[in-house]
Amino acid sequence: MSGTPAHAAGELEYVALGDSYASGVGAGHYDSASGACKRSELGYPALWAGVHDEYALKDVSCSGATIADVRADQLSALSTGTDFVTLTVGGNDAQFSSVVQACLTNTDAYCKTATDWMSYYARNQLVDELAALYKDIKAKAPNATVSVLGYPQAISTSGVCPVIDLSAAKRTYMNGFADALAEGAKAAAAKEPVHFLDVRAEFKNHGACGSDPWINDLSDPASVFHPTLAGYIAGYYAKLEATWG
Repeated sequence: MSGTPAHAAGELEYVALGDSYASGVGAGHYDSASGACKRSELGYPALWAGVHDEYALKDVSCSGATIADVRADQLSALSTGTDFVTLTVGGNDAQFSSVVQACLTNTDAYCKTATDWMSYYARNQLVDELAALYKDIKAKAPNATVSVLGYPQAISTSGVCPVIDLSAAKRTYMNGFADALAEGAKAAAAKEPVHFLDVRAEFKNHGACGSDPWINDLSDPASVFHPTLAGYIAGYYAKLEATWG
């Protein structure tokens, strides 16, 4: 990281925690050894570690992970020897997949109810749950810089979505839900201080179904509304590098 003395290759330890956005779902190039966790060799942890060879990457992120999963299955990777930690989590706790499904298959009004309900959770209860996780991370890795990366808005306000198009109202509701997730994580980072990296500006004008998407649309069901490789490079990695390059 900038301002630090030169280190030998692999001398510092970087641990990557979190869910599918952390593991790189949507980027392809998955490590077969990671199985259902779908850790990509081109997700933002691997991209950043690839240009910072002073860090040895320990990536324990996993697609589908909730806060409870991170605590139960991933925090054991941390230690007093950990120097840098990244985390993206909370979307699965807020039922991201279920909300998306509700909006894709039901009315505008149903989508509004689903996104309103989970947005309220994201701005309230989720803040406390994330703050408690951040506290646990800092306790396990007291010498580490902890960097939380949020979620982007997923959908362009214009353009046609393949397979199932989405009304302007549904796009507004779903992007509002994405905002709630980002703002919940930001509020938690202020409550239990860690570095929060908001990627919404980087992804602006690059939503799914638009003219220059960095988010996968419904034509790829396995990674719908997750970043494309371009999104991980120009969105997440770029933000990480601009902050900690």
